[in-house]
Amino acid sequence: MTRFALSALLLMASAVAAGQTRPSALEMAAAVQQRYDRVKDFTADFTHAYEGGVLNRKSTERGSVQIKKPGKMRWDYAAPDRKVFVSDGRKIYSYIPADKQVIVGDVPTDDEATTAVLFLAGKGNLTRDFNVKYAGESAGGIVTLRLVPKQKQQDYDWLLLGVDGKTMQIRSLTAADQQGGRSSFEFSNYKENTGLSDGGFTFKIPKGADVISR
Repeated sequence: MTRFALSALLLMASAVAAGQTRPSALEMAAAVQQRYDRVKDFTADFTHAYEGGVLNRKSTERGSVQIKKPGKMRWDYAAPDRKVFVSDGRKIYSYIPADKQVIVGDVPTDDEATTAVLFLAGKGNLTRDFNVKYAGESAGGIVTLRLVPKQKQQDYDWLLLGVDGKTMQIRSLTAADQQGGRSSFEFSNYKENTGLSDGGFTFKIPKGADVISR
């Protein structure tokens, strides 16, 4: 039995002994964090849905993502429009081919406010950085945790993290922004610890694209 499996079993046994039907939200978050700390990289397909905001708009996009800790990620949007977002661990590049424009910014330090998706790249800790509550459980065994940051964040007010109640794998991430919008990612075809190379997180400025630094 792996160390994680043993820890999870002891956690569940403690909950039963205490007369609980399931571990507390904080205990569940700790188990998820322990599980996710063992993930060095992963790939997945995603569906990204956005709803609300100032313009009360709705959109759904699809693509694939590669994550490598610490701080490296690549989001390739394929439909309905092509977009690329890359973090090499130091810089973040946002490129929309139709606009012929690249926006470049620094990856936030651990002491700075960070974006919700950078949590997936190892920026942040569930039990250290968030107040945690249960937000629901689906018939398919997906447990949802509501995460409210202990320190104010620039890009989101709170997160919803959907995890498989048995494997503790992350299945979804939703961020609520200050304009009332919700940005949700659903993950499928999830594969972890595949040995991703650093080369996939190198971004080359396309010829003819304007570069804007932020």
